Amino acid sequence: MQISSLKLLNFRNYETLELKFSPKVNIIYGKNGMGKTNIIEAIYMLGLTKTFRSNNDNIVIKRGKNIAKIEGTIKNTILNNYKIIINNAGKRIKVDNNKIAKISDYITRVNIILFNPDDLKMIKDTPSIRRKMLNIEISGINNEYLLLLTNYNKVLKQRNAYLKALNKKKSYDDAFLKILTEQLVELGLKIMWIRTEFINNINSYISDIYYEITHKGTLKVVYKSEFINKSKESILKMFEKNISREIFLGKTIFGIQHDDLEFKIDSEIVKEFSSVGEQKNSIISFKLAEIKNIENKLHKKPILILDDLFSELDEEKINNILALIDTDLQTFITTTEIAYVDEKLLKNAKKFYVKDGKVEEE
Repeated sequence: MQISSLKLLNFRNYETLELKFSPKVNIIYGKNGMGKTNIIEAIYMLGLTKTFRSNNDNIVIKRGKNIAKIEGTIKNTILNNYKIIINNAGKRIKVDNNKIAKISDYITRVNIILFNPDDLKMIKDTPSIRRKMLNIEISGINNEYLLLLTNYNKVLKQRNAYLKALNKKKSYDDAFLKILTEQLVELGLKIMWIRTEFINNINSYISDIYYEITHKGTLKVVYKSEFINKSKESILKMFEKNISREIFLGKTIFGIQHDDLEFKIDSEIVKEFSSVGEQKNSIISFKLAEIKNIENKLHKKPILILDDLFSELDEEKINNILALIDTDLQTFITTTEIAYVDEKLLKNAKKFYVKDGKVEEE
């Protein structure tokens, strides 16, 4: 999978921009604040329809404008033209000028693996950040997953609202609550099994990748869920035993909305015992394991984006990471200092110099 061209209109600090990329390595360099990350953000958004830098997609519209457009030609088995139009009313998504109504029908078409410094939040931050990441990554390869997740969240919202209503009553008919609970459990179990399979697949690659980068330690990702190793019947009994507490609190207290991930090196929790460099190597290992998973599951290569790869890592670790990247994998690397880039890699890469919102191709 490769993106051969990109066109932007009123996107971030670019009024107009047209670029043609190498099918192999593309290096985007320049000082901070010039617009390097804006380019890879547009590529990412073209694949997943959402920016990785904000919960508000309208933030990408250039100041003073009311519409932004991202357009790109992407080769999977054939060439297709992808387009996203963003304005205050929302987004329109098109493939070969045909409107796509369902996001779930779109986001599995283009597989993009991104490493960005903010990904360290996967380790440092709250479980909700890790769940969000997990949902994004799985949705990119499984269009059923996004639909299951949407339906689960609808039932969860409806059940929470009903629990709040029951809190105000002295007696109630629990038939409707039982229906909602059963729906929640059925959907939750399906989501849990998809998450379990995904993490198992990641773990089949991640330890070897981490060792190749660091030459020490065994990395593993632990998936934690209240539904793991439980049958539907045992989960329903768990809800039944705690119904009074749920009504008192006015919310659902069990479910996959509490799931979490834990990164461990040699059985020690990365969040608690590891340096920033080890945390960064853990996340990069996770991303490279995702590439292996996509290649094995979908029989195609994704697009890899490494944003600000060279900060906080020594030269040996950087070279080990780059050595793990398949030469046939289209890769985008951003950096402030092109001097940090290996000469052999630099020689075979297409280079883009960014300054004050202007891009020079070399």
